Amino acid sequence: MNFSIEEGVLTGIIGRNGVGKTTLLKMIAGFLRESSGSVQVFGEKPFNNLKVSANMIFIDDAMNFPDAMTLQDILHECQRFYANWDAELADRLISYFGFHKDARHRFLSKGKKSTFNAVVGIAAHCPLTIFDEPTTGMDAAVRKDFYRALLKDYLNHPRTILLSSHHIEEIEDLLEDILLVHNGAVRFHGPITDLQEMFVSLQGTTELLALHVQKKNIISQQTLGPYPEWLVENTFTEDEISRIKADGIIISPVSANAAYIALTNKSKGAIDDVFDRTEIL
Repeated sequence: MNFSIEEGVLTGIIGRNGVGKTTLLKMIAGFLRESSGSVQVFGEKPFNNLKVSANMIFIDDAMNFPDAMTLQDILHECQRFYANWDAELADRLISYFGFHKDARHRFLSKGKKSTFNAVVGIAAHCPLTIFDEPTTGMDAAVRKDFYRALLKDYLNHPRTILLSSHHIEEIEDLLEDILLVHNGAVRFHGPITDLQEMFVSLQGTTELLALHVQKKNIISQQTLGPYPEWLVENTFTEDEISRIKADGIIISPVSANAAYIALTNKSKGAIDDVFDRTEIL
């Protein structure tokens, strides 16, 4: 795969489970050496690179800290280690999320560990900040607060942030760009608005839908209300859209999550096919 991430952009690294998001991010962070090709961060090879290490933080659910250190000790060492550390913000976030500063990291629940790690990632203000599935174990309310805190701090302190997830529906309002990885390649890389515009939803009678989507790529078909809804690749001209609307078909934009699913859908059919005993082998 080939791609370049611009400085100062909040980019979502999106893809299904097992496609290699974590491996990719660990190569960018300098934790893993690439087996082929070339990776450059800040214009240098990141593997075992002091410049990259000094200007980068990698947050995931596997982070651990020395058992003897309390959360207060960890925050104190973070202030000594990270040049842009925002101690006041860290203290406010720790207080907001209800941490006891004398607690030890290894005794925290899964969700509390992820929340504490996320606080460290936000307050470090590193030029390159990487969050790899940072919300593991967090409940819905805490996830919402984390995303809100990350966005507000990013707006106040712009920097390059990579945020990996396969739950795009939770972060699509947060992201500027998306790097969608699928089957070992970059399936899409660009503004999230461009991703949303790749497909449209059409709702109307089956006969009219079939008439207007001839020679178009139909992604999915479902019926949740009185009329079927088809997700179609958006290659329509302005004249075609006018004719669609004139026939009473409802044409709507789709969410980034719907577009993501369309781009990464399996070619084997739907889950219902697993239970279809009439399948011809």
